[in-house]
Amino acid sequence: MRQIATRGTHDWEAIAAILDAGFLASIGFAVDGQPFVLPMLYGRSGRALFLHGAASARIMTALGGSTPVCASITLVDGVVLARSAFNHSMNYRSVVAFGTARLIDDPRGKLQALRAISDHLLRGRWSDVRGPNRAELAQTAVLQLDIEDASAKVRAGPPIDDEADLPRPVWAGVLPLSTVTATPMADPQLDPGLGLPRYLEEIGDFAGRMAMGRAAETIGEDVP
Repeated sequence: MRQIATRGTHDWEAIAAILDAGFLASIGFAVDGQPFVLPMLYGRSGRALFLHGAASARIMTALGGSTPVCASITLVDGVVLARSAFNHSMNYRSVVAFGTARLIDDPRGKLQALRAISDHLLRGRWSDVRGPNRAELAQTAVLQLDIEDASAKVRAGPPIDDEADLPRPVWAGVLPLSTVTATPMADPQLDPGLGLPRYLEEIGDFAGRMAMGRAAETIGEDVP
């Protein structure tokens, strides 16, 4: 596996595009010297990520006191199959962001953050459902992670084989991977007269949030 510096960038537009294409982050932090990494859904507004969970959850109390946090988001676009084991790779888009998390105490701010998370995952859903009542809002903790530093890294394109390996009679190329949605399955208790909401009819696939090559165009293609 080769490390190529040109795959990385600190350009905010490239970083934001990847954050908007994903929806699941690995949140890393340490408590009393013990490291933790937990998967969490997120929403974004500007240079802030919003995270939520049960108010009684240890992670929410641990992160709510201005705790340093590392958030990692990775989208895998394909398996890169080379002619040699050494040059196999993955096509991917990734962001590593560092910042400080704090609890949002203001009820209005919590609602805005929760809506940002909902709209990030499925735009239009929040306006369609009953919002949280006071008791539900009290049981929910919401964190704002202000991004202080971040970088993006992208790998796109075919394998980069050594010239001496090119004549080898071994198939080489890319096995594309993507996250797609299947047909929505209605709740058995749903009124049979209710059809799919428009946002579900138009959702397509999650990979469609950002074309596979857009981030690569922003950052630049791989250089042998």
